[in-house]
Amino acid sequence: MPAIRTARERAREELTREIKQEARRQLASVGAQQLSLRAVARELGMASSALYRYFAGRDELLTALIIDAYDELGDVADRTLAGAAQDTPRDRWCALWTATRDWARANPHEFALVYGTPVPGYSAPRATVEPAARLPLALLGVVRDAPLRPTPPGPPPRGALPGQLSALAAALAPGLPPHVLARAVSAWVQLVGLIGFELHGHLVGSLDPAGDLFAWTAEQTADALGL
Repeated sequence: MPAIRTARERAREELTREIKQEARRQLASVGAQQLSLRAVARELGMASSALYRYFAGRDELLTALIIDAYDELGDVADRTLAGAAQDTPRDRWCALWTATRDWARANPHEFALVYGTPVPGYSAPRATVEPAARLPLALLGVVRDAPLRPTPPGPPPRGALPGQLSALAAALAPGLPPHVLARAVSAWVQLVGLIGFELHGHLVGSLDPAGDLFAWTAEQTADALGL
C-alpha cells in the first residue's frame, strides 16, 4: 500500500506540473484575464471535470502560478546573493537588480502576472504574501547588513509614513534609520517600475535598450542608501 500511495502521489504531482505548464502557456497567449480551466483541460486532453480535482477553480490555479512566479524570482535572488557572498554590499545590491531584470526579461508574462495590472475579480490570498516578500526582503537584507556611510536624511516623512516606517522597521530592520528604510522601499518600487516600463515598451524610441539606464539607476539607489 505505501508503494501504491507513493506512485499515486507522484502521478498527481506530475499532472499538477503539466497543468501549470499549460496555464503558463496560456498566460503568454491570452493573458491572465482570459485564463480558463476548460481551455487548459482541452489542451491537455482532459475532461474539465477531471481538472477540478486538482484546482477548485481559476482563482486557485492563478494563485498557484503567482506563488510559483514569486518563488522562482526569490530563488534567483537567493542564488545571486549566495554567488556574491564575498562581494561588497554595493556589488551585491547591483547584482540583485541585474538578476531581477534578467529573470523578468526571460519570463515577461510571469512578471506581468505578479507585478502588472490586477486580474479583475481575483483577490490574492494570504498564501501569496510570504513568496511575494522574498525579493524585497533580499534587497532589504543587503542594506540592513551593510556598513552604511552617512547620507543626508532629506525631507522628514509626513502623514502616515512615520508610523508605517516604524512598523516596518520593528518587523524587518530594527535599528535601520527611517530615511534609509524609506529609500530601500522606494528603490524596490523603482526596480519593479523600471522593469515594467521596459517590458511594456514605454522606453522604445527614447531609452531603449534600457540596460545602461537600469545600471545607472541601480548605482543611484545604492548611493542614496549609503552602500
